[in-house]
Amino acid sequence: MPDQTAEQPPETLEGWYALHQIYRINRERNTPAGTAESDVFKQTAGAADGWSEAVALIGSTSDVMFVHFRPTLDAIGDVQRELARQPWMRRLEPTYSFLSVTEAGLYHMTAKLAEEAIARGGEAGDKEYLAAVRAGAETERNSPYVQRRLYPQRPEAMPYVSFYPMSKRRAVGQNWYSLPIAERSRLMHEHGLSGRRYAGRVQQVITGAIGFDAWEWGVTLFAADPLDFKKIVSEMRFDVASAEYAEFGDFYVGKVGALAEVLGG
Repeated sequence: MPDQTAEQPPETLEGWYALHQIYRINRERNTPAGTAESDVFKQTAGAADGWSEAVALIGSTSDVMFVHFRPTLDAIGDVQRELARQPWMRRLEPTYSFLSVTEAGLYHMTAKLAEEAIARGGEAGDKEYLAAVRAGAETERNSPYVQRRLYPQRPEAMPYVSFYPMSKRRAVGQNWYSLPIAERSRLMHEHGLSGRRYAGRVQQVITGAIGFDAWEWGVTLFAADPLDFKKIVSEMRFDVASAEYAEFGDFYVGKVGALAEVLGG
């Protein structure tokens, strides 16, 4: 009998929308950077309407990355338009952008409720299952851990940033999406334990991009020591969830700074 949970997607919770904008500076254009920063980069830490950072990229073919978190997609659009109106933006040539939303994947809850539905003779997606999902998701959303994932605070004393997009493989014999939900739950639990060993050293922001971008997730890391990026990514790549099923895009690494500083004065 085929596994009825093989095609079961995990339930997810979403929070703030995120936009990563990456640019190359055209130094032949002498438009002024300006001394007054846009209000976009003056959000207070933990503000209800989100926050933004300007990042000077290091070792990249691009020079600048702007990272924005806002409560709605329309608010992300407002940020995009406000920046486009700034005179100093004429010096910047876009090279990449990534639109996504902060996400908490409820793999364990989904697997548990799917198994319970099948055990009682029902199926995932029936009335009882959906009621249990709503109740469980509400409990999860209110937990402090999930709140931090969905509404990340601006990191203090962690000026270094690493961003990369990623997807799960769909190759024959290595198809993440054909695994039973219980197996995906186990692998993601193992993967999460590796990341949690860096608590206090690396702040991770996971964003979902399915339906928004060609890549499926974005990972934004903040740290006081940039070597921690190498260590955490190396360690997590040995987890089966990454070793067998993950594909990674380009990495963008840099340091948060004042806008004028990031733009080169």
